[in-house]
Amino acid sequence: MELLAVYDDQDEAEAAKGKVTGTHRLASDRDDNQVVYRLFGTPTWANFYALEMYELPKLKHLIDQRKAGESYDQDEHERIITNLGLPVNTYGLKIPEHWL
Repeated sequence: MELLAVYDDQDEAEAAKGKVTGTHRLASDRDDNQVVYRLFGTPTWANFYALEMYELPKLKHLIDQRKAGESYDQDEHERIITNLGLPVNTYGLKIPEHWL
């Protein structure tokens, strides 16, 4: 398990925990007077999509438009793919070919 996300709000953290599949846990820490909630789990594209991280829902929409032969924002698509370098490098994930 690895750190997937950090939340300031307990309700938001609990909701996120319910979206993650596989082994996961929620830990809370007190930092001065503030409590933060850390969500640990398996770093997968499905979990990141469920958490709406790295603009994956927007990427899915763009890919769906492209598959349907509709016009789509190619620059936005490329920008999102470029920004996926963070989870690729951090978690050792590979960007699926059909996303490119």
